[in-house]
Amino acid sequence: MLGQRVMTAVVLLCLIAVLLRIPSVWPFLIFLSLTCALAAWEWNRLLFGRGTRIPVLMGVLLLVATVVQAWAWTRLGSEDQRWLLWSTLFSVGAWFVCVGTALFRGQTQVRQAALLWSLFAATTLFSTWGCLAWLFLHQGAQFILTMLAVIWIADIAAYFAGRALGRRKLAPRISPGKTIEGALAGVLGVVAWVIGTALYLPKSFGFELAQRWGLGGAAMLAVLLAVFSICGDLFESLLKRRALMKDSSNLLPGHGGVYDRIDAVVAVVPLAFLLLGNLPW
Repeated sequence: MLGQRVMTAVVLLCLIAVLLRIPSVWPFLIFLSLTCALAAWEWNRLLFGRGTRIPVLMGVLLLVATVVQAWAWTRLGSEDQRWLLWSTLFSVGAWFVCVGTALFRGQTQVRQAALLWSLFAATTLFSTWGCLAWLFLHQGAQFILTMLAVIWIADIAAYFAGRALGRRKLAPRISPGKTIEGALAGVLGVVAWVIGTALYLPKSFGFELAQRWGLGGAAMLAVLLAVFSICGDLFESLLKRRALMKDSSNLLPGHGGVYDRIDAVVAVVPLAFLLLGNLPW
């Protein structure tokens, strides 16, 4: 299983590297749109089940919305951020209040408020796409990769430290495999990454975060981003337990579905975007 996961991850990273090197911005933007559309389909399958057309409809609507927004930014200019900024603010607020409450309660057997969570899914997926697309158009590929590395490092450090040192369960009712020791390792890994890139890698996410908040402030915000990464993973685990599904789909061998791969991304990216000073006012 681990070998299959590694192989799929390598293929995906190679694909992203190729798309980022193409002179045209459209291949990467379309890739982001397809990723979010597939995640919307999987997310809504967890909410509504497999016997309804709502998941497909939500995936198609998100695909159309993101492509139209991409066309507007590339053809008409990318200064109009109203939809992006307000959806991002709503998304981050919902992660703090609604998702935070759901994780604190940890009720895996309750009936889901499918319509409300579906609205949240559409908003946060559009926000995630918009933040990545806008930063790609304005900051470039290196900035995107150093920001996404926050999620990858949190996940990898938590996985290996949890296997080696994990003793105390983090959220046994939601995800029995996650440990407090693994979560702490993920947090420390993210803090080290943000401080390191702030000091030695100009034009990176860590560098820009430190420029705005100072090195100490960037370190504290790195802790918050790492916590959001863990919460994104836990929230999808909660949805899967409520839906009695092991994976959101079987699209990615060894990984499950697309949403399984970006569950932490949709939690971290909107928050990271706001922390860079992108606010509606």
